[in-house]
Amino acid sequence: MFENLSDRLERSFKILKGEGKITEINVAETLKDVRKALLDADVNYKVAKTFTDTVKQKALGMNVLTAIKPGQLMVKLVHDELAELMGGKAVELKLEGRPAIILMAGLQGSGKTTFSGKLANLLKTRQHKNPLLVACDVYRPAAIQQLHVVGESVGVPVYSEPDNKNVVEIAQHAIREAKQKNYNVVIIDTAGRLAVDEDMMNEIATLKEAVQPDETLFVVDSMTGQDAVNTAKEFNDRLDFDGVVLTKLDGDTRGGAALSIRTVVTKPIKFVGTGEKMEAIDVFHPDRMADRILGMGDVVSLVERAQMQFDEEEAKRLEKKIRKNKFDFDDFMGQIQQIKKMGNIKELASMIPGVGKAIKDLDIDDNAFKGIEAIINSMTPKERANPDIINQSRRLRIAKGSGTKLEEVNRLMKQFDQTRKVMRMVAGGGSSKMAQMANAMKNMKGGMPKF
Repeated sequence: MFENLSDRLERSFKILKGEGKITEINVAETLKDVRKALLDADVNYKVAKTFTDTVKQKALGMNVLTAIKPGQLMVKLVHDELAELMGGKAVELKLEGRPAIILMAGLQGSGKTTFSGKLANLLKTRQHKNPLLVACDVYRPAAIQQLHVVGESVGVPVYSEPDNKNVVEIAQHAIREAKQKNYNVVIIDTAGRLAVDEDMMNEIATLKEAVQPDETLFVVDSMTGQDAVNTAKEFNDRLDFDGVVLTKLDGDTRGGAALSIRTVVTKPIKFVGTGEKMEAIDVFHPDRMADRILGMGDVVSLVERAQMQFDEEEAKRLEKKIRKNKFDFDDFMGQIQQIKKMGNIKELASMIPGVGKAIKDLDIDDNAFKGIEAIINSMTPKERANPDIINQSRRLRIAKGSGTKLEEVNRLMKQFDQTRKVMRMVAGGGSSKMAQMANAMKNMKGGMPKF
C-alpha cells in the first residue's frame, strides 16, 4: 500500500536537499514531481493540482523560517496537507438509536459482507456492543449463508428470512427482533448494485427511508483506484451516505482512492480493511495515514492493534511465570497466536518508523511462524511445560516429527532460552537489570529460525 507513492515523494524532496532556502524555482520543481507522483498513484487530477498549489502557497509564505531546512519544511507541509486532504481527523460512528442501525451499501464484490462481520466484531470487542447482523442480500447465490458463516466466526447472531425477497420487511422484522432481544446495534448487509441500475438504487433508497439508519456506509474496493471515487460520487448523489469504507488496502493499490475520495464526495473515510482476517479493520486516521505515506511509520496504530489482543489477566499470569523463570513453550505459542491475530506481518513491520522502506522488497510470508509451530506441536505436553528436559534424543525426535532439521530445533531452543532470560530481566526491572538485558540482546545472534 502506497509504496510507489512513498518512493516518488521521497525522490521529490531530494530536490530541496542541500538547498539553503526555499525559492519559487526549487519549490516549483519539487511540487512538479509531487504532482506527478500523485497522478501516478491515481489521484484525481483536480485534487492533485489543488493540493500542490496549496503546498506551494504555504511554502513560499514560510521562507522566513531559516532555522528549518527547506527539505524538512516541505516534508512537514506535504504531511499536513495530505492529512487535511484525507479529512484531517478521524470521524467516529454515530450510534444514537435504540437500537442503532448501520446500513451497508456498495458495488458487488466490494467486500460488504466481510466488512459487516469485521465491523460487528469491532463493535463487540472494542466498544462492548451487542450487535445483530441482518442478511438483506436476497439476490446473490449463497449470500445469506455467507453472512451466517461470517457471523458465526465472530460470535455475532445473524437475522435472515431466506424465503422472503422484500428487503424492507426483512430489515423491519430484524429491528423488531433486536428490540425484543436487546441487541443495541443492527448492521444491515445489502446486495451489491450499480449506480446505473435504477431499480436496485430505488430499492436501497426505499430501504434507507424505511429504517432511518444512524449511519449509511458506502463500501468501496480501494484497488479500483479512481473508478472507486467516481462510483462513490454517483452513490452519494442518490443515497447521501454518511461515510466511506475502503477495503483491500493491503492489496496492490496505488492509494488514489484514499487520497481523492474525501475531496470528491465531501464525506469522511471512517474505516479501512487491511486483510482477510476478521480483526483486519482499522478506524481511519488521516494523520497516521499521512505518516505512513511519507515513510514515518505508524506506531500508535501498531500499539492499538497489540492492545486489542492484550488480556490483562493473562499478562499478570505470564508475569508471575516469567519472574519464576517458568515461561514455557505453551506460553510462547500463545504469544505467537496473539501476534498472528494482529494482522499481516509485513504490514505490522512497516508501521515501525524506518522499517517500511527497509523491508519493501522482502517477501515476508504470513506463514513465517508455521515452522516454529510445527516444532512446538511435535513436543509432548510435558516437554512444552518443561523445556529444560528436552535433551539431544528428544530434539532428534521433535525434528523428525515436525519435518524440520535438527539444526532448526537447536536454533529455536537456543533463542527460546535467550528470550526467556531477557523477559525475566525486564520483569525484574532496575537499571542493573536493564544493562544486563542490553548485553543479553547484544549477544543474541541471528533472527528467528527460517523455515
